[in-house]
Amino acid sequence: MAKKRKSRVPKSVKLVVRVFIILFVLMVAFVGFRYYRRYAIQSEQIRQAQLQRQQEQAKLLKQRKAFIRKIGPIAREVDKSYDLLPSITIAQACLESNYGQSDLSQKYNNLFGVKGTNPNTSAVMTTKEYVKDKWVTVKARFQIYDSYEASIRAHARLFQNGTTWNHDQYKHVLASKDYKTQAKALVTDGYATDPDYADKLINLIEQFDLEKYDK
Repeated sequence: MAKKRKSRVPKSVKLVVRVFIILFVLMVAFVGFRYYRRYAIQSEQIRQAQLQRQQEQAKLLKQRKAFIRKIGPIAREVDKSYDLLPSITIAQACLESNYGQSDLSQKYNNLFGVKGTNPNTSAVMTTKEYVKDKWVTVKARFQIYDSYEASIRAHARLFQNGTTWNHDQYKHVLASKDYKTQAKALVTDGYATDPDYADKLINLIEQFDLEKYDK
C-alpha cells in the first residue's frame, strides 16, 4: 500500500503568514504605545492641574490668614469697649470684604459695606443685596474710611448706638456672650438680610479659630 505524501505549505504562504504575524505584532505594539502615551499625557495633565489648584488654594489661604492677622489685633482692641466679640467682627470683615479683596475695602477701607450719604465722604459702587428672597445687583453710595481701624471702630459704634430710628436695634447682639449667639442675633436684630449669614460667620470662626481673639 502506497504511503500518503505530506502536503507541503508553499514557502510563499509561509512568508506571507510570517509577515502578517510581524505586522500584527507591530500594530498591537503601536496601538499599545499610542494608548500608553495618551494615558501618560492625560495623567500628567491631571497631575499638573491638581498641583496648580493646590498652589492656588495654598496662596489663597495664605492671603486670607494674612488679612486675619492684620485686622485681628485691631478688632480685639476696638471691640473690648463695645461689648462685641472680635471673632464676630473679624468674620464679618472676611465675609463682607472677601478678606480685604473687594474694591470697596481696597479703595476705601470699607470692610463692612457701610452706606454713606455725604458725597464728600462716600462713593457710588455696585453691590449685591438680598431682596425678596433673591440676590439683586444695585448701585449704592458707600462710606469712605481712612483706615481699617476707622472702619472697624465705626462698625462697633453702629451696634452700640443703634439706628436713628431705634437706639436699641442691636440689643440682642450686645447681650450675646458667645459667637454663635451673637452671629444669630445679627440676623434677629436685622443687621443682615442673608438668611445664611449667621451660619457663614460661624463656619468662618471655626475654620480659622477666630474665637482665640475673644480671650
